[in-house]
Amino acid sequence: EVNKELEALGVRVLSQYAVLGSYDFVNIVEAPDNETIGKVSIELGSRGTIKITSMAAIPIDKFIDTVKKS
Repeated sequence: EVNKELEALGVRVLSQYAVLGSYDFVNIVEAPDNETIGKVSIELGSRGTIKITSMAAIPIDKFIDTVKKS
């Protein structure tokens, strides 16, 4: 059900894991931009039933190219 909600908000679920420790679940998702992820965080987080931590991932080659240009 959550996957359908995420897809409706423009996010594609790549994988899901149940984890032990500080978090219960980890979802790896893909979105067109950080604004879309922000929208998802606000929409789902405002319900008060989940806590979302977002970490934008950059392919290492793109990251290195960006650092070299600065």
